[in-house]
Amino acid sequence: MQVHEAMSTAVVQLGPDHTLRQAAQLMSRHRVGSAIVLDPDGSGVGIITERDILKALGADLDPDVERTAEHITWEVVYASPTWTIEEAASAMVRGGFRHLVVLDNDDVLGVISVRDILRVWVHQTALA
Repeated sequence: MQVHEAMSTAVVQLGPDHTLRQAAQLMSRHRVGSAIVLDPDGSGVGIITERDILKALGADLDPDVERTAEHITWEVVYASPTWTIEEAASAMVRGGFRHLVVLDNDDVLGVISVRDILRVWVHQTALA
């Protein structure tokens, strides 16, 4: 199975000036563990995850003051929609992260998460 068949296309997009609280509220409302951060000044596509927000709160940072720009991961490993889910899982293990942004050229198509991969594998096992 390929990434485009397993990824989530319900992607939350934020700007670098959103507060951490706004990011958390949007992610919670949409029931996702990450949000894509698009920088209009051209820094590219980044990602902020629930883990990034948790680290900020654990460091006693104010979620109403802190901006996503300070907590974005810009060194994102992007998945191709034609990767296999095994390739995506391997990239996650190598990089130590749970989400991959799926890009086709420069267009964000979605996000694939560990949860997406597990869902596919459990479904495939149940059918076997």
